[in-house]
Amino acid sequence: MKKTTFIVIGAVLAIFGLIAFRLSANKKKINAQNQLPATTVITTIPVTVARVEEGEVSQQLIKTGNLIPFKEANITSTTAGRVTKVNFELGSQVSQGAVLVQLDNRLKELSLEATQLTINKLKKDVDRYTTLLAGNATTELQLNEVKYNYENAVNQAEQIKKQLQDAIVKAPIGGRIVKKDIETGEFINAGTVLGTVLDVARLKVEVQVNESDVYQLRLGQSVRISSDVFPDQGLTGKISYIAPQGTTEHNYPVEITVNNTRGLKAGTFVNVDFSQKSNQKALQIPRLALVESLKNPYVYVVNNNVAQQRVIKIGRELGDKIEVLGGLSAGDVVVLTGQLNLSDGKPVQITK
Repeated sequence: MKKTTFIVIGAVLAIFGLIAFRLSANKKKINAQNQLPATTVITTIPVTVARVEEGEVSQQLIKTGNLIPFKEANITSTTAGRVTKVNFELGSQVSQGAVLVQLDNRLKELSLEATQLTINKLKKDVDRYTTLLAGNATTELQLNEVKYNYENAVNQAEQIKKQLQDAIVKAPIGGRIVKKDIETGEFINAGTVLGTVLDVARLKVEVQVNESDVYQLRLGQSVRISSDVFPDQGLTGKISYIAPQGTTEHNYPVEITVNNTRGLKAGTFVNVDFSQKSNQKALQIPRLALVESLKNPYVYVVNNNVAQQRVIKIGRELGDKIEVLGGLSAGDVVVLTGQLNLSDGKPVQITK
């Protein structure tokens, strides 16, 4: 009986031992499955690249600008007074020197008449005292005093004449009235602006030309002017001014004068064609390097076989290339193909 009991107990212990062994083996297997691999395989993206280079911009030297009047001047009064007559209206065509405004000058005219009578009297006195001095009937001191009074009256008359001239406001230049700020009966002070006149028989346009191109230009050089208003009727202008000093961006103001034979208006947007190739240089990249559109441009730059996202500023489209204004430097390496699989910091492999 005891022997049978020992056999049963031994069998039970053997079963429990087997179960424990199996549980331990399964736990080791599960732990091994949950553990990460000791090393991770890094996947590189194959890409093709191009180097950022500075190249010449092969295109015509064409600049844009707005037409401005050849001359513009304010109609200004140089004296105070009440306006008795206005000889112009808004839009009137006037000639240089034409009388535009007349001020009340009646008191000055009367003053001039009185002064002229005094001059005539003093002139006779000078002649008389000169004769008396020749006969020793007066002194030189008395003659000098009469001469002084005569000359003083002459100077006073000249001052009044100048005041009478100032009471007549004339056109400072010939052209068209574009502003009128005066009406008959108003009282004005010296320095009051009464209107504005523009000379649009000739027009000017000022453009900015970069340093590499400005040295090809010369004074008097003919240029072609075109506008969207008259697309088939170009004008010929001449370079009338080239700035001797450039801006901080190395651009030089250049002024072109054109005879207004087409009736163009000041402010019209025009193109100026200098009829020569531009020698301007610019950083350029292939258009394929752009990841997104021209409105949101960025590229991937390869540095030590790692792709780095770079936001750039772009300029003109130059055929299959794009001008780069900022964000890249000459010598940078940009990705041409393979961008769809890239992200910032992704390792890459350059292929040919």
